[in-house]
Amino acid sequence: QGQPVESGGGFVQAGDSLRLSCTASRRTFNNNFMGWFRQAPGKEREFVAVISRSGSTTSYSDSVRGRFTISRDQAKNTVYLQMNSLKPEDTAVYYCAAANRVGLPTRTYDYDYWGQGTQVTVSS
Repeated sequence: QGQPVESGGGFVQAGDSLRLSCTASRRTFNNNFMGWFRQAPGKEREFVAVISRSGSTTSYSDSVRGRFTISRDQAKNTVYLQMNSLKPEDTAVYYCAAANRVGLPTRTYDYDYWGQGTQVTVSS
């Protein structure tokens, strides 16, 4: 079905905002939950956010809830991660992934397709 492709990472100051984008093939996008994960140096990959196929249901990790917003544009086969009030601890490689599951997937092994990742660096 093809791998998702992320974009939008960069270097920002603490308190700034950044929006990540992830584009997938129409088949991958329409058939799957779409999620965002991140991995900081020396740490395991961790769940950030997920959105259902219709976009009606979302879930966030405690560390980003209230600051990050996940959304999807069905016409563009694209999922977004709007990141506000960024903190240095948000520094990581951010990955987009697709999961074909019944329940809301929040674990790495739930996901079948992964992008290559995009670096987000937040300076204090």
